Amino acid sequence: MVVFLAHGASGTAASMRPYVEGLNRRHIEATAVGLPVRRAEDAVPKYRAAVAAADQHLPSAVIGGQSYGGRVASLLAAEERVAGLVLISYPLHRPGQAEWEPRTAHWPDIHCPVLLLSGESDPFCRLELLYRALDRLGDPKLVTYPGVGHGLSAALEAALDEIARFVANLTPGQARTRGAVPRSR
Repeated sequence: MVVFLAHGASGTAASMRPYVEGLNRRHIEATAVGLPVRRAEDAVPKYRAAVAAADQHLPSAVIGGQSYGGRVASLLAAEERVAGLVLISYPLHRPGQAEWEPRTAHWPDIHCPVLLLSGESDPFCRLELLYRALDRLGDPKLVTYPGVGHGLSAALEAALDEIARFVANLTPGQARTRGAVPRSR
């Protein structure tokens, strides 16, 4: 299984290097995806093409990304079958806002295992709102990091360990189930 990770709105594929290299050190094949920064919905074809260009098939790929890149990956996962979805610092809402429904309207259409990694001080993802949104994903795994904001550089090694465990436990074609949301720190 290959892990494809896309960057946030202020980054490039190169900004995902710490994740790619960290996963490679953990014997997980990973690659960065470069996306045009515009409406997330408009970048989905570019993400799909990046997976195809790597000679991979979506049902056997793990996709995800940081912030905007994770949002694009989640939109792709709602359209196509994938092996797993990794959402790093998902941009649930704009800072200072509480409107999370539009950015999760597609979540019920995601039918793969999902790992969410979030800082507990992320201004783009207030935890009380994220907990409300999780029911739309069925049975995701959420890991939060105290004192960490938007971006997980302060908790990078722990986040990489979580991603590696998540990927190691996946089987291609694994279906999502509904149930309690496992939460850990």
